[in-house]
Formats: sequence, structure tokens, C-alpha cells
Amino acid sequence: MNSRYVKGFIAVLIGMALNYLGDKALGVNIEVFKGIATFTFPWMIDIFLVPFVAGFVVSWIFGLGGKWLACLPPLFVRCINFVYMTYFENPSTDVDMFFQIPLAYWGPCLILVVEAANFGGIIGEVVKGVYRRPGKGNGEVNVTATQK
Repeated sequence: MNSRYVKGFIAVLIGMALNYLGDKALGVNIEVFKGIATFTFPWMIDIFLVPFVAGFVVSWIFGLGGKWLACLPPLFVRCINFVYMTYFENPSTDVDMFFQIPLAYWGPCLILVVEAANFGGIIGEVVKGVYRRPGKGNGEVNVTATQK
């Protein structure tokens, strides 16, 4: 198996763990809509900062192309959490969970967390230095240069 695939798989798992642990530490379920009372400061941290950090870590672990891989952990965590809350955490079977977890609210929240993770992935790639030009001072060789 290619080591790049293994590195990507491990990076996504670590990003999912960070995202899940951030959700549990803040105690926020962004899938549940309670009206205007939903939008609190911990909710904002869970929407913007937690996926940003997870995306940063995924990209920093993976390297070049990590900004695209950074989108997967929040997408997976939000989808798994949505399915879990809809089918397994429903206290009464006669209540339609669509009224507590509307897709028209969940979809934009999903877009926000994926975009925050993508931005974290871009910053992670920049910090790791994957966009650096090869220089002569640090021992890197330019493969496009012609030898005389």
C-alpha cells in the first residue's frame, strides 16, 4: 500500500477525532435548531474554529494536497452525527426529527464547517512549506535547470 494513502487515512482519522472531541468539549450540537437561541458563542467556535484547527492539522500531516483532504473530516463527522441524532438519539418514535434537525438549516452549517476546514487546510499547507520555491541555500536542486 502506498504510504501517501496511509498518511492521508491517518490524517483524516486524526482530523475526525479532533472535530468530534471539539464538539464534545464545547457541548454543542450544531445539528439541532432551537431558533435564535442556537447561535451562541460556543456554537460559533464549533462552526468556525474547531474545523479550522482540524483542517490545519490534516493538511500539516498530509502535505501537498492537504487542503482538499482537510474537507473530509468535518463532512464525515457532521454526516455521522446527523444520522446518529436522527435515527438513534430520537427519544420518541412518533416525533419527526425533521422538525428538530431541518435540512435547510443543516446544509448551510455543513457548508460553513467544510469551508472553515478548507481554509485551515490552506494555512496548514503554507505553514508546512509545500509552496516554497526550491532555493540554492538549503541544498535543494532545481530539476528543470539544464546542466552544462
